[in-house]
Amino acid sequence: APASITKLLTALVVIENCESLDEMVTFSHDAVYNVESGSGNALSLEEGDQLTVRDCLYALLLRSANEVANALAEHVSGSMEAFAGLMNEKASSLGCTDSHFNNPSGLNDPDHYTSAYDMALIAQAAFQNDTFVTIDSTLYYDLPPTKRNPDGFRIYPGHRMLKKNAAEYYSGIIGGKTGYTSLAGNTLV
Repeated sequence: APASITKLLTALVVIENCESLDEMVTFSHDAVYNVESGSGNALSLEEGDQLTVRDCLYALLLRSANEVANALAEHVSGSMEAFAGLMNEKASSLGCTDSHFNNPSGLNDPDHYTSAYDMALIAQAAFQNDTFVTIDSTLYYDLPPTKRNPDGFRIYPGHRMLKKNAAEYYSGIIGGKTGYTSLAGNTLV
């Protein structure tokens, strides 16, 4: 179980399938509330809120927002299921042979799995994409106003190896992604 390191592939598929990072993503009821119990709504978004694809990618990679993964999947493919098909096609095209992705967030699902080797292939492809690197290596990002956050708010990466004042800081880091679910435990790319 990969947990939120899944979002590396989600981001790559979104970047490759959107014409512009300025496209508007509208959050549906399913996107906001179709998340595993206990995983929460990282951005306190409501049905009908809108963010750009760019805003969503920052929230996806820095804040690991599951509701954003869902909304991006719906934006790109019309449904989370159709987006999972794109994820599996991309993984296969990268040479992944021990993976099957069933959702854009990495939340627990018996049909959602990968291997360390496959995640290395996915990360290698992601880090060859300049847009991905710019977003994933950012130390903070200011999100615009939403219904519950009328003044907007600043988000920071959960990946402590990026933070110079953290004990886990690694000076050679470009970016990466952390993850955790009850089944996966802690994951890291």
